[in-house]
Amino acid sequence: MNVRTMVRRSVAGAALGLVAALALPAQAAPNEQYFPMIGWRTGPLTPLGVNVAAGWIDYMDMLNKRDGGINGVKLAWEECETAYKVDRGVECYQRLKGNGPTGASTFNPINTGVVYALLDRTATDKIPIVTIGSGRTDTTDGRVFPYVFPLGTNYLSTNTVKIKFIGMQEGGMDKLKGKKIVNLHMDSAGGKETIPLLDAQAKKYGFEIIHIAVAMPGSEQQSAWLEIRRIKPDWVILREWGVAPAVALKTAEKTGFPINRIVGVPFAGTEDDLIPAGESAKGFYVVHPMPTGGNYPVFDDIKKYVYGGGNKGNLQDMSRMGLTYYNMGITYGVINTEAVRVAQKKFGNKPLTGEQIQWGLENLNLDEKRLKELGVWGLVQPIKSSCMDHEGGGAAKVFQWNGTALVPVTDWIPGDKALTRPIIEESAAKYAKEKGITPRDCSKAM
Repeated sequence: MNVRTMVRRSVAGAALGLVAALALPAQAAPNEQYFPMIGWRTGPLTPLGVNVAAGWIDYMDMLNKRDGGINGVKLAWEECETAYKVDRGVECYQRLKGNGPTGASTFNPINTGVVYALLDRTATDKIPIVTIGSGRTDTTDGRVFPYVFPLGTNYLSTNTVKIKFIGMQEGGMDKLKGKKIVNLHMDSAGGKETIPLLDAQAKKYGFEIIHIAVAMPGSEQQSAWLEIRRIKPDWVILREWGVAPAVALKTAEKTGFPINRIVGVPFAGTEDDLIPAGESAKGFYVVHPMPTGGNYPVFDDIKKYVYGGGNKGNLQDMSRMGLTYYNMGITYGVINTEAVRVAQKKFGNKPLTGEQIQWGLENLNLDEKRLKELGVWGLVQPIKSSCMDHEGGGAAKVFQWNGTALVPVTDWIPGDKALTRPIIEESAAKYAKEKGITPRDCSKAM
């Protein structure tokens, strides 16, 4: 029984409410590329965990069935249940990192707390962490963090897109002068990540920024929104996730704050966040580095090869295909497997180690031509990574909730790297000093 079979059985068990810690003993075949999946099908962010896993697994399953894997190397995967808890994420990492014929290919926690906890371990173990749209932003500097890849868009880039969009709505960036913007954020590492950047943006553009923290999990926000009503800001940035966004939007409506003056982070503005908010969410803007929508050729192949002929993929409800979290999973699948494909060009068409895949992640060139070949043009932004730049993209699109769906209101808006890069380098240098790390010389990177 190989890993894929085992995973499908574990997923079926999850659907029956039998989820425990799903770290199963890996029995991947010698010619399989092994991906551990640190995720969750239980806990406070269940829709995120279930649907990201579904998109990622369906994409890998499609490659296996359509192409025989990647250049003759089949893909294998194994889930480990964390319930979105940091300690369980670390346990899963320790349990799974040595499984498969060459050990773990990558780890993709989708949990900023787990990323922080694993930084030192993965560098020592030479296993890359991929953190698309989340994680620790200063890991963009590959000189200090060679094994961490916030590919596509990091927290700071998405935040600069928010401010650019607010500027667009006001009639130009110069019109931000004198405006008041509230940063309503979770009282956590991920929630506080953008505070230094927003302070820098406020100084640059002349607006006033007010930071208001909301205690986890964000189920009580009355006092925060009463404070916002007192301040009377022009805009609110909603940096929340889980149960918090729906609570925030309902509370904002009760206090009389206009919903179309609120811009949310990606994890605050998915269909799973907005449907529970009902009419309270109508007009809400959200910045997405991984757009919603199902009109991409990749879905045709997934339907044909994974779900066709009466086969069952990872989705229990096919209507979720094309929703934000499923699309996020597709993005994870594309980036991880393309890193393998790129690395094979250097190391050969065989199962690769994490160290070899690190090279692939650092040499990605997902341009328009390649993204169209993959059937994901418009879904996955162009990404060109390097030793210096582990983000490789930095753009996002803005969507607005119309009461039933997220509607795109912009094309890709590039982040402000001129503003974010100095903050990233300063933070990375501080980390390097604290840890006694000598940054790599990227001129010598191969």
